[in-house]
Amino acid sequence: MQSFQFKCPTEIIFGCGAELKVGEKIKAYGGTHVYIVYGGGSVIRSGLLARVERTLTESGIAFDVRGGVQPNPLVSHAREGVREALRFGADFILAIGGGSVIDTAKAIAHGVANPETDIWDFWCGRERLTRSTPVAVVLTLAAAGSETSDSAVLTNEETGVKGGINTPFNRPALAFMNPELTYTVPKKQLTAGISDILMHTLERYFTKIQGNELTDLIAEALLRDVIANARVAVRDQHDYDAMSEIMWCGSVSHSNVTEWGRCKDFSCHKLGHAISAKYDATHGETLTSVWGWWAQYVYQDDIPRFARFAEKVWDVHEGTEEERAREGIRRQVAFFKEIGMPCCFTELGIGVLNEATIHELADAVTAGGTKTVGNFHPIGRKEAIDIYTLANH
Repeated sequence: MQSFQFKCPTEIIFGCGAELKVGEKIKAYGGTHVYIVYGGGSVIRSGLLARVERTLTESGIAFDVRGGVQPNPLVSHAREGVREALRFGADFILAIGGGSVIDTAKAIAHGVANPETDIWDFWCGRERLTRSTPVAVVLTLAAAGSETSDSAVLTNEETGVKGGINTPFNRPALAFMNPELTYTVPKKQLTAGISDILMHTLERYFTKIQGNELTDLIAEALLRDVIANARVAVRDQHDYDAMSEIMWCGSVSHSNVTEWGRCKDFSCHKLGHAISAKYDATHGETLTSVWGWWAQYVYQDDIPRFARFAEKVWDVHEGTEEERAREGIRRQVAFFKEIGMPCCFTELGIGVLNEATIHELADAVTAGGTKTVGNFHPIGRKEAIDIYTLANH
């Protein structure tokens, strides 16, 4: 096992009715004025928002509410949330939703704690984050793992840049996780979320750092568990066991447990972020549209690693090492297709791109060719163009 540091301070309240403990838990953490953030109207129609508000009222906690968070959340929306939360005197931010809502809540929390600083300055590195406001999460979608992660992603619609920051201050204090709340999410969100969970582990599994056997075994088990339960969940979203396994895997996958002793690659995330920033495409779908082509492009850098993936995750045991490696890639792509995920640009719905657009996307990933992303096979401008070109059909 290689050296690493790990701290995940989020308290997890998992199981049926977890959301009914919001008030008592936030009160125990010293919260008195809670600013609630959510997305669309489903949390109202389902009665979830009312149930959560009732627990706050019963605990003597004041609250204010802001809806309207959209997928690929916008910095402008978060900025307005900061202004409202400051006027309200918020000392706790509560996200009710999935990754986009949680990332917006994290941004608002940073802004409330640092009212003199524009939150985008933290995202672009002009300012260093040294404090934040506590965040709690009522999770309604198993996907991004934002409820336990140290990351948050926003899109700046003025500049067209989608970017993330990783900091311990992004870790929520509380996460309330009731798998029943995921029963009614649209099928597209379900499968995109499942794909995001898989990608969070794949992007940690394929790195240059070796010698972390327990981390490998955890990652491989998580991938197998998500794949098996995804097949059940796609048929029946009311299967509690399947949905609970997927929900917990999402949290573990992005909590850095599958990163112990190594580091993130996340080159596919960077490639996907550029696409979603330009086309407002669903995050998970951008990932699956490029992963297979990235894998084909880089697998020869470490054929034994890809062969192990094929053997441990997909039970591929026949053929040469390279044949097993290629078969593992093929089976992973086939699984994405099986659950209805796009695996190229036309399937993503953005069509066949012209050369200028591909170059524009590559520039967005690499800051005009001035930097590389990833570590398994560092992706510069040329490599980004090559991978986008492979996916461009």
